[in-house]
Amino acid sequence: MLEKIEIIPIYIKININPKVNLLNIFLESVKNNNQIIKNGDIIVIAQKIISKNEGRSIYLNNIIPSPRSIELGRKINKDPRIVELILQESRKIVRVFDNTIITETLHGFICANAGIDQSNVSKSKNRVLLLPRDPDKSAETIRKEIYEKTRKNIAVLITDTFGRPFRMGQTNIAIGIAGINALKNYKGKRDMFGKVLKVTEIAIVDEIAGAAELVMGKTEGIPIAIVRNFKYSKCNNSSITKIMRKENKDIFR
Repeated sequence: MLEKIEIIPIYIKININPKVNLLNIFLESVKNNNQIIKNGDIIVIAQKIISKNEGRSIYLNNIIPSPRSIELGRKINKDPRIVELILQESRKIVRVFDNTIITETLHGFICANAGIDQSNVSKSKNRVLLLPRDPDKSAETIRKEIYEKTRKNIAVLITDTFGRPFRMGQTNIAIGIAGINALKNYKGKRDMFGKVLKVTEIAIVDEIAGAAELVMGKTEGIPIAIVRNFKYSKCNNSSITKIMRKENKDIFR
């Protein structure tokens, strides 16, 4: 029988910025929420607090848009300073639709506006938040620091909400991982009727991210969740790149 999986919300009162020690705040918040870290836990962390802690908050008044950004901003009725940041954070533009620019980010993610966000960033309308420079590295750093302080072997997911082809709405996905295999491979195994599975691979880190979002939300002040009792495949060199489809195999591009 499968164990009951728990998803534990961790409320954090402190506004995260580059001057605070995020790990200490997290561990103190776990304690204040009457919880402990256990071996095998998966710590799911919203990208926003990672970006805030890493100084990825940008004041738009400091951005000088290029002629290209000004022209594109005019065409789609978008602040040219934000357009400039989108271009700086992207390898290429994939689509332009209404007020949205779909790009391939420097990380290789395909998402709206290079993942640049203005919600839950600051009271100022002139401040935006960029994605972490290296989400995998951020996740691995946190995983190692948690082990050093607690001696618990855990996995870490850094997540963000992305849209999807053919579906309305956004869903939480992993953009950085540590200590866990991104995919669960069923190839070669047999189904309930004895048929051999040939192509089934489950994006397990995205499923965990989506489940954690159920308690994290966008307005509750819960940027971290602990997923417990889920049996995952451990990995010491995990990377979100293993889940990213190459362009020559991407039918949507």
